[in-house]
Amino acid sequence: MNSNPAIFDRTLMRLRQARALAYGPETFLIDRVAADLGDRLEAVLRTFERAADIGTPTDAVRRALTVSGKVINITGGADVIGDDEVLPFAEGSLDLAVSALALQFVNDLPGTLIQIRRALKPDGLLLAAMLGGDTLTELREAFAEAESEIDGGVSPRVAPFADVRAIGGLLQRAGFALPVVDTDRLTVRYDNVFALMRDLRRMGATNILLERRRTPLKRATLLRMAEIYTKRFADPDGRLRATFEVVWLSGWTPHESQQKPLKPGSATQRLADALGAKEISTGEKPDA
Repeated sequence: MNSNPAIFDRTLMRLRQARALAYGPETFLIDRVAADLGDRLEAVLRTFERAADIGTPTDAVRRALTVSGKVINITGGADVIGDDEVLPFAEGSLDLAVSALALQFVNDLPGTLIQIRRALKPDGLLLAAMLGGDTLTELREAFAEAESEIDGGVSPRVAPFADVRAIGGLLQRAGFALPVVDTDRLTVRYDNVFALMRDLRRMGATNILLERRRTPLKRATLLRMAEIYTKRFADPDGRLRATFEVVWLSGWTPHESQQKPLKPGSATQRLADALGAKEISTGEKPDA
């Protein structure tokens, strides 16, 4: 049983994602991430017999991997992480697990990573993208100042996305070997902040925090937020910047064939010899 406190209202998340699909979703971000995921998988010199898409809110990843030829069979998508966040895969049943822009809304990310690792066969691969901590920093800052001025306090409006430095540690704690984490920052420009907010609604990515303020947003607060955003984050041509930080994470389930670090003292060649340099012992100064 998950003992971590819940952060996200995942039922509300599904309702808002369904509403976005019904009214016409904005898919530029998920499509870009899915294409990048396909490119990254192309660099892996093997094919995967059975793969699962973990929670991606559209079919963009499945479409990208189907045409890549790297995956024989892929299942899942938005339905894989249920309301109780229990993955429906038997232990050691997958060769590959992929996910795009879903894991940042999981209440128990360490537990989900452990479940994914258990579902993968030895030498199975996890390749996922999630939103990082610098995502929508401009909107967070503008809302915080506007609410402080107008409402006398700040309410949580932008999700506390994971810090990239912590994610590598989570992969190791979950039991993944050869963990790799890197980031891709995307700056999107808008005519005004309301166009950004419309895109977030059409992504199904509006506020789903359980601790969100339940009273309607005041018009005065919204207008003040727009004023602050425009003043601080406009380019010379008047268009506004919005940052999306995509954190990429990958790891393999342990297998005897994988490269392992050498044991201390097992080196057969000195570093100085490899570099063609003179070795200087402790306390000896280099020649002037």
